[in-house]
Amino acid sequence: MRRTERYPVEGTNALWQIYHTVSKWKAVRNFVFIQITRYSPSLHVKNWIYRNVLGMKVGNHTAFALMVMVDVFFPEKIHIGENTIIGYNSTILAHEYLTKEYRLGEVRIGSHVMVGANTTILPGVTIGDHAVIGAGSVVHKDVAPHSFVAGNPLQVIRVGNKE
Repeated sequence: MRRTERYPVEGTNALWQIYHTVSKWKAVRNFVFIQITRYSPSLHVKNWIYRNVLGMKVGNHTAFALMVMVDVFFPEKIHIGENTIIGYNSTILAHEYLTKEYRLGEVRIGSHVMVGANTTILPGVTIGDHAVIGAGSVVHKDVAPHSFVAGNPLQVIRVGNKE
């Protein structure tokens, strides 16, 4: 079960009410800096922006491939350990805006994790240390340390392999 906090809304769907939740200026600033990181080949520049501009917790030697999209509205809810790789064109979300509510949840990705290309990580999940996420997966639930998971829906391929 994902750990998210629910916030009901009345009237139009929650996305139409986004700027009641997040400042327009924060959204614009974050969007501009996220676009810089998506296209930047420099891992040092990316990690500096993630840590110092967007407020993410990013461990040493963590690598974000090109085109990674982190949450525009709540990047500060993303925590990533050391020596982790986030694969090409992956998305990490800390929010979801629905018709009658929006939900927020911290995303915790451990150390020495490999996230394959084109993966989507949903709000409120924890990925344990040394886990491997197969390319194209949708991470909608917690992933145990030292496990290999893949797919949509997410399936456990192997657990507890400490090699």
